[in-house]
Amino acid sequence: MAVSVAAAAGRLRRAIRRTPQWRGPSRRALSSEAPPTQAAAVRDAFLSFFRDRHGHRLVPSASVRPRGDPSLLFVNAGMNQFKPIFLGTVDPRSEMAGFRRVANSQKCVRAGGRHSDLEDVGRDLSHHTFFEMLGNWAFRGVYFKEEACSMAWELLTQVYGIPEDRLWVSYFGGDPKAGLGPDLESRDIWLKLGVPASRMLSFGPQENFWEMGDTGPCGPCTEIHYDLAGGVGAPQLVELWNLVFMQHNREKDGSLQPLPQRHVDTGMGLERLLAVLQGRRSTYDTDLFSPLLNAIHQGCGAPPYSGRVGAADEGHTDTAYRVVADHIRTLSICIADGVSPGMSGAPGCWGLIWALNPSRLVLRRLLRRAVRFSTELLRAPPGFLGSLVPVVVETLGGAYPELQRNSAQIASLVSEDEAAFLASLQQGRRIIERTVRRLGPSDVFPAEVAWSLSLSGNLGLPLDLVKLMLEEKGVQLDSAGLERLAQEEAQHRAQQAEPVQEQGLRLDIHALGALQRQGVPPTDDSPKYNYSLRPSGGYEFGTCEAQVLQLYTEDGTAVASVGEGQRCGLLLDKTNFYAEQGGQASDRGYLVRVGLQDVLFPVARAQVCGGFILHEVAAPECLKVGDQVQLHVDEAWRLSCMEKHTAVHLLNWALRQALGPGTEQRGSHLNPEWLRFDVATQAPLTPEQLRAVEGTVQKAVGQDEAVYMEEVALARTAHVPGLRSLDEVYPDPVRVVSVGVPVAQALNPASQAALQTSVELCCGTHLLRTGAIGDLVIIGERQLAKGTTRLLAITGEQAQQAREVGESLAQEVEAAAARLSQGSRDVVEAQRLSKEMGRLIDAVDTAVMPQWQRRELQPTLKALRRRANTAVRKLEMGQVLVKVVRQLCKQVPSTSVLLLSPQPLGQVLCACQVAQSATPAFTAEAWALAVCSHMGGKAWGSRVVAQGTGSTADLDAALSTARAYALNKL
Repeated sequence: MAVSVAAAAGRLRRAIRRTPQWRGPSRRALSSEAPPTQAAAVRDAFLSFFRDRHGHRLVPSASVRPRGDPSLLFVNAGMNQFKPIFLGTVDPRSEMAGFRRVANSQKCVRAGGRHSDLEDVGRDLSHHTFFEMLGNWAFRGVYFKEEACSMAWELLTQVYGIPEDRLWVSYFGGDPKAGLGPDLESRDIWLKLGVPASRMLSFGPQENFWEMGDTGPCGPCTEIHYDLAGGVGAPQLVELWNLVFMQHNREKDGSLQPLPQRHVDTGMGLERLLAVLQGRRSTYDTDLFSPLLNAIHQGCGAPPYSGRVGAADEGHTDTAYRVVADHIRTLSICIADGVSPGMSGAPGCWGLIWALNPSRLVLRRLLRRAVRFSTELLRAPPGFLGSLVPVVVETLGGAYPELQRNSAQIASLVSEDEAAFLASLQQGRRIIERTVRRLGPSDVFPAEVAWSLSLSGNLGLPLDLVKLMLEEKGVQLDSAGLERLAQEEAQHRAQQAEPVQEQGLRLDIHALGALQRQGVPPTDDSPKYNYSLRPSGGYEFGTCEAQVLQLYTEDGTAVASVGEGQRCGLLLDKTNFYAEQGGQASDRGYLVRVGLQDVLFPVARAQVCGGFILHEVAAPECLKVGDQVQLHVDEAWRLSCMEKHTAVHLLNWALRQALGPGTEQRGSHLNPEWLRFDVATQAPLTPEQLRAVEGTVQKAVGQDEAVYMEEVALARTAHVPGLRSLDEVYPDPVRVVSVGVPVAQALNPASQAALQTSVELCCGTHLLRTGAIGDLVIIGERQLAKGTTRLLAITGEQAQQAREVGESLAQEVEAAAARLSQGSRDVVEAQRLSKEMGRLIDAVDTAVMPQWQRRELQPTLKALRRRANTAVRKLEMGQVLVKVVRQLCKQVPSTSVLLLSPQPLGQVLCACQVAQSATPAFTAEAWALAVCSHMGGKAWGSRVVAQGTGSTADLDAALSTARAYALNKL
């Protein structure tokens, strides 16, 4: 056996990577001992084992939409939601801060970014973009390697009944370059548990050293593998469970330092475990996928799924089955968690506010990939993908109830985007075929055409689909040209995008660990709520005296003092500064040393790190640990933030009033200048709805309602109908903000108060009465994707100015419409009016004004511009006609001439000139008027030259009228 393993070492190294390709006939069972175990039972057994046998707390899966982690497109591992614990930044007042032993089943998506399986899905029998990660965690050293290994072995062999001789183990073999020896502790634990040395493998850092990222907590890992071969021939290993022992921290310089506190982080893919327990060679043959594959077969004209891969999969039918089944699961999960397929608007003057969202683009690519595979390879009818959503809900909805709550919206969004893409796909296919026909034998497909078809171009086809369509035709793409276009696009976006805000000073994991070892308590920031209303109606903000506990240089080094001109981080025992969180911008202001009031230390921002508030300070002179200081917030800045934050709550409430009680907030951000609010919507808001929302907020502002704030136990807020909260980790106790109703009354379920006013969990700073908001105007609105609308609003004097601008523009539009209705006989005047319409359109498009008013004026202006342009064209054509008439009369001076020129929609232009000898009995003006009146129009001009307009389908009759009139006068 040892010889066999040695000979296959290279193959084993490849085989035990996280996502190996399972080969062979997928329908062949691995064993025939016990009937297959259902997915729900396997999931429940895992959770029950850790809860009932080993005292773990079960926590729900986090949303696949990362919470405050810009490094991730999607949650892609069970540990993501616990990163604040690993990094030491968890709020000490939060529920998470008390976690010690935890287990859960986490929804994970790996479809973009550093960890992506998208390209492999369908090609083999094991890769997925969505999967469930079963995991258990031990925080702050509550247990470590021995207990983690013992629990894993117990669950696999005793609960799931996997034969011990089918399990192999790998451990970290060391990394001499990093100065790390082999993890002999883990090896010895496995030997003690009965794993023979012949089924143990040691590998280097690539396989058995886990890192969170380029920096941060990391450590050796040990993995448990299952042998598909079952002792027949060389082992065929697939990884089942990865146990990570976080004991190091990767520093910015690449070095490793011991972590202040050690943690255990384990992860086991449910789909792969299920395949083993159900005796399947493929995860797609388990009961997580078989209902979907059956539904696909029933809804399409394709043969049944047979689990073929590679060359054996003729026509790529089984590949298409796997792609569609995988992608509809991912789409359903993501949409249920508030991430919809689509493309947000490109950055412009509001670059930071209308930000691109890469996760939505990834989902759009997923959906369009699934559409093409289903329609072209499986011959699915239109609307097919949406019909699969109920099957996903049936298989996963019990574990993740958000699928059940949002099933109708998921199906609707999928169907809408499918229909849009099918139209684009059909057009794209025609363009490709036409372009290919024009190519020579050795020509490559033009990069410009491929780009125009892509997500970055006009039709929104994923580039990998364009490439695949060309491969099927045996045509090579101009890859170099495509790369050049991609670089140009990236440069263009970089130029347009908002500059990335400097992150500022932060406490790293070692600084936080040192503070905790020293017993330094979290910063008392309760003084930030110490403000009151003066009898005059203004706000009085109290100062705060504090002691300097620690100073940090810009590189994070703790120092006892800083000198003149240094930028530093300042840690105090208490503060009245609001640290940026919950979507509200940080306070700014200054501090002085007690007794030295004439030296101001500007505070640029405050940030919270693990319960400690770090102030970013520019020191004009020496500042030392132990100094007593007095803090002053920028009152105007703070008050503006308070206005915006209370306005956000009222806006949230007003949207629920206008759109229905099920309306959900998707996020918000505010600073002293504006507020941004993302809301889940079935369709874009109408101008009437936008106006109604503003009206609801104005009513609450006009009533000057009291705003009540109180800290209560988090448990008291759990079952209050109508209480608004976000997908965030809240402290315990938690602060409740209620408009118009005392908090105690609002939290009484019997009162139903939270259904009748704004009641939210919120740590922000708020007004004490709503009247100080003054006004609120929604000045921008954009669809980030189907199902999510982003609103931009301003308050106070800015809002009133926006209303004045809107009213002024509305009056200008009305006046321009009146001038246009009066008509003009002068082409220069008509051209001037047309340009005025263009100017008004630009002004309305870009002005800071009510969005509902903008939406109402835009179609009116477009219609007016069309009328103005039509009038200009008529007058210009009339001038041409007059010119022709004059030329004819010049050739025969004694002749009178009248010409009629038919125009679109039955309109007719008329021009005439009368010979001088025929006047005054016969005039051009009277002649044109007679003819144009016959056509229901009008005329103007002089005795010699005149023109006019009318409408008729019978030009002969009009000419007869002209001839008869002239003969009568002559």
